[in-house]
Amino acid sequence: MKTIAVTGGGGKLGSQVIEKLQLQGHDVVSLDKHLSDRVRCRQIIVDLNDYGQVVGALAGVDAIIHLAAIPAPLHYPHTYIFANNTLSGYHVLEAASLLGIKKVVMGSSESSYGFAWANKPFAPDYFPVDEQHPQQPQECYGLSKIVNEVTAEMFHRRSGMQVISLRFSMIVGPGEYRHLAIAKAETFKHILWSYIDIRDAVDACLAALHADYDGAVHVNVTANDTLSDRQTTELLATFYPDVKDLRTPFSNREAIVSNGMVKNVLSWGGPMHSWADEEQEQLTRN
Repeated sequence: MKTIAVTGGGGKLGSQVIEKLQLQGHDVVSLDKHLSDRVRCRQIIVDLNDYGQVVGALAGVDAIIHLAAIPAPLHYPHTYIFANNTLSGYHVLEAASLLGIKKVVMGSSESSYGFAWANKPFAPDYFPVDEQHPQQPQECYGLSKIVNEVTAEMFHRRSGMQVISLRFSMIVGPGEYRHLAIAKAETFKHILWSYIDIRDAVDACLAALHADYDGAVHVNVTANDTLSDRQTTELLATFYPDVKDLRTPFSNREAIVSNGMVKNVLSWGGPMHSWADEEQEQLTRN
C-alpha cells in the first residue's frame, strides 16, 4: 500500500495512527473537518456528510482507516449523532466502492453491546463477552456502530471489499491512568472494566490494515486485563452474581471482554500495555 487516508486524522487516536503509518513508510492523507497541528502530512478539510467531498478527498488512496465520529451519546442531539455517524460511515464505504478501494478499517465500539450507556442497566448473558454476544444498545451511539458494521457487510457482498471494524474499549493514553479512579471498582462497571491503551489501539489499526482476511469482520479491541485492582472473580461475584455462564476460567485480573478473535483474525500478538505497568513505572520514577 502506498497512500492511506485516515478520517478523523486530527483526533486523539487518528493523529497517532498517522504518525505510526509514516514511520512505516506510508504516504498519509488526513481527512477532518478542521486542520490540525497534531499531524505532519497532507490534510484535507472535508465534511464526511457530503458524499461529493468524500469521493474527492479519497481519490487516489489505496486504503482507508475511518476513525471520524462523534464518540459518545453526549453534547449533541441524539438524532444528529446517529445521522452523522451512520451517514459518514456509509459515504466512506460508498466512495471506496466507487473508487475501487478494497481495504477499509472502521472504528467501531464496545458500546455496541449496550452496557456502557444503558438507561436501564443489564447484565451480560455470559463472560467473557465475545463478538457473538448480542448487541443491545439503548441509545444512538451504540446503534450507529451496529449500523456501520452491517453497512460494511453489505459492501463486502456487493464489491468484495475487505472491511474490519474494531470494537474499541475506552481508549486511554499513558498519561491519563493516574486520573482514573481504578481503586473504586463501581466506577467502571458500566464498561465491564475494559479499556485499551492508545498505543495498542494504534497497533490494532495498523495490524488490521495489513491483515490478509476476507469479508467484513467485527472484533473487540481491549486490554488483556481489567481496569481494576481487584481479582476478576471478585468483580464478577460482587457486581454480576447472577451471571453463571462463565466460558473461561478466571484466576487473576483477566479481562472479561474477550480479545481472542482480534489476535487470530489479524495475526496480531495483542495488547502490550497495562495500566498496572504504568502505575509501577510512576512509582519507580517517584
